[in-house]
Amino acid sequence: MSLEDRAAVVTGGGRGIGAATARALAAAGARVVISARTAAEIDAVRDELVGQGHRVWSIPCDVTEPEQVESLAAQARQTLGPVQILVNNAGVASSAPLKDLALAEWQRLMAVNATAPFLCTRAFLPGMLDTGWGRVINVASIAGKVGAPYIAGYCASKHAVVGFTRAVAAEVAAHGVTVNAVCPGYVDTPMTDRSVANIASKTGRSEAEARAHLHLSLIH
Repeated sequence: MSLEDRAAVVTGGGRGIGAATARALAAAGARVVISARTAAEIDAVRDELVGQGHRVWSIPCDVTEPEQVESLAAQARQTLGPVQILVNNAGVASSAPLKDLALAEWQRLMAVNATAPFLCTRAFLPGMLDTGWGRVINVASIAGKVGAPYIAGYCASKHAVVGFTRAVAAEVAAHGVTVNAVCPGYVDTPMTDRSVANIASKTGRSEAEARAHLHLSLIH
């Protein structure tokens, strides 16, 4: 599939699924801005892809901060012109029994996983509607479709992403813009590694047993 000269923005683009998405978009011919809070990580991905001859830029942004999201949108438009593809990938995860889930952690999960896609989509969608073509891809999770023990906050935030996706997709479908969510299971990324380590430390399971528990909890 060719995306030659399409303009794309990927949040959470410094590692894991976000970095892989940036690589795939660049390989398909897109011009790509990658963003995340950690400048060193997105700069490293940018340098890797620029070294391969791709057109990639990095812009640091905390996607939970409305002013920073608006600045990201403005800088991306200045760099790329009208942005036609937005991948809302930035996300966080944690696990705890509900009785131990602090309000602050619940709010953090909601801010990054649910509010950030809203802020970014709101910032970039008008440009897509103006040009009559756009693609918004929200990286949700299988946890946005089912429930699992010890991840009530994460599940709730990802269910919110799925509901948000459906609503906005219906709103803009007649205007040349599609809005979709992808719902991966656990992927070999640093975020999964942290979840595995947390389960292993709290339960005494081996890391292999912890990974198996994560997988089974979401498919049953």
